[in-house]
Amino acid sequence: MRVTIGIDVGGTKVLGVAVAPGGDVVAEARRPTPRAGAGLGGLLDTLSAMVAELDEAGRRVGSDAQRRPAVGLGLPGLVDEAGTLIFAPHLPAALGTAIGTVLAERVGGRVVADNDATCATYGEWQIGAAKGAADAVVLTLGTGIGAGLVVGGRLVRGAHGFAGEVGHVVFDPAGPPCPCGRQGCWERYASGAGTERLARQAAAAGRLPTALDLAGGDLDSLRGEHVTAASRTGEPGALAVLADVGTWLGAGLANLVALLDPEVVVVGGGLADAGDALLDPARRALAERVPGGPDRPPVALRPAALGERAGAIGA
Repeated sequence: MRVTIGIDVGGTKVLGVAVAPGGDVVAEARRPTPRAGAGLGGLLDTLSAMVAELDEAGRRVGSDAQRRPAVGLGLPGLVDEAGTLIFAPHLPAALGTAIGTVLAERVGGRVVADNDATCATYGEWQIGAAKGAADAVVLTLGTGIGAGLVVGGRLVRGAHGFAGEVGHVVFDPAGPPCPCGRQGCWERYASGAGTERLARQAAAAGRLPTALDLAGGDLDSLRGEHVTAASRTGEPGALAVLADVGTWLGAGLANLVALLDPEVVVVGGGLADAGDALLDPARRALAERVPGGPDRPPVALRPAALGERAGAIGA
C-alpha cells in the first residue's frame, strides 16, 4: 500500500494527513503556522517535521518502507506551475520561493505544490460534496477566502495557475484594509478574518458576552471559533454576526454564479463549521441577488464533505 502525504498551509494552522489509496486518512498532524518573524526557515522546519511524522505513521500502517515520501502541499496564494509562491498576503516569508523544491531536498522525497483552494477543490470533486459535478465552485473560508473551479468537467487553474483568487475581488474600494494592500476585498467581510472584525465590533458594543467570555474576556483574542461556539448556545449577537457574514458570503456567491453558472457551490474551511447559521443566510442572499432569481435552476449550496481536511486530502 502506498500512503501519500497532504499538507494544507493556512494563515493560522498547518494541517497534514497521511492518505491511503481511495482517500482514507490514516494519520493526522497539525501545528500553528509559524509567525512571520520565524521566516522561511521556521516554515520549512514545521513542514519537514510534519512530513517526518506523517511518513512514519504511514509506514506503521503498511506503506512501502523503501519508498521516499510523496507529498502534496497546498499553499495560500498564487502558486505558479513551478510551485513558486508568487503572492501570499498571509505567508510573506515564503514569497518567491519554490517551496516544494526546497522541502523535497530537506525530506528526501517528491513534493508537489499548488494553491490550497485548488487542492481542496480537487478533494471535494473527487470524493466529496462536488463528486460527479461537471461545473462546480469550491470555496475555502479560512483566514481569507480561496476558491477552486471545475468547468466542463475540468479543474481550471488559469493561464498561470492563478485562477480562483476570489477573496481579493473588491466589494468596496473605501472598505476596510486588506493584507493584499487594497481595501474592501470580499474576504474582509466573509472570511474568518472578516468574522473577527465584525465580532470585535459587536463585542465592543456589548452584544457578544458569551463569545467574549470564551475568548477569556480579551477583545483582541476573539476569534471566529468563539463566535461559532456562542451561536450554538443561542446567543443572539453571535447569530447576528454569522448572519451578517453569511449575507456577504451569499452576495459574493451571486457574482460567481452569474459568471460561471455552476450546478453546485461547496463551502469549506474553518468558518464553515458554523453550519446553517452561516449557510442559510448565504442561501437567502444568493437567491435574492443572482441574476434571473427564481426563473433559473437553483444552485445547490453545500458544506464541504471533507471538512477542514479537504485541502490536505486534495493535496
